[in-house]
Amino acid sequence: MKLYYKPGSCSLFPHIILHETRTKFTLVNVDLRTKKTEQGSDYLQINPKGMVPALALDDGAILTETIAIALYLADKAPQYNLIAPSSTIHHYRAIEWLSYISTELHKSFSPLFRPGTPELYKDLLKSYLEQRFRYLNQVLSEHDYLVGNRFGVADAYLFTICRWAHDLKFDLIQFPALTAYLERVSGRPAVEKALTAEGLDVKY
Repeated sequence: MKLYYKPGSCSLFPHIILHETRTKFTLVNVDLRTKKTEQGSDYLQINPKGMVPALALDDGAILTETIAIALYLADKAPQYNLIAPSSTIHHYRAIEWLSYISTELHKSFSPLFRPGTPELYKDLLKSYLEQRFRYLNQVLSEHDYLVGNRFGVADAYLFTICRWAHDLKFDLIQFPALTAYLERVSGRPAVEKALTAEGLDVKY
């Protein structure tokens, strides 16, 4: 398999899952501005959406979108228990969290990285995100992980997105349970491997 990625972007999520499932894969860095891979290939020929991640399967198929890739990898390696069987409520709790992270956090962070976003709008988004952090802090004050009290796909996604809060200098000290959770996740060997491979800080 090949994972097309950009360091520190949302592609870190499936990158972590690849390591958690001990899948054999190679990384291909993508310049999202030029739409070229590190080898100079036209990335749009691989993923016409022009976004990362994309996962090239061994049979030549291409899978895109973070959640789809992560669920595919988790389902292909059920022995690692990254998502509960589909017959259980915990399976749908994981999907519930994936949806929440995507719509409430991921989409709200994206404009903060765009230089053209008005400062007033950025302030509103930061306030909105802090409300979500407060909710997450409440949840994580009662649980070590999001679903079934064990690490799973939703945790890899939440960690990936919350790293952006670190990059954007959010004050997370006011959310001690969330901060402790992020430190706990960052200490997982698979997470450390993914962060190191992308040249990112290992410790949260």
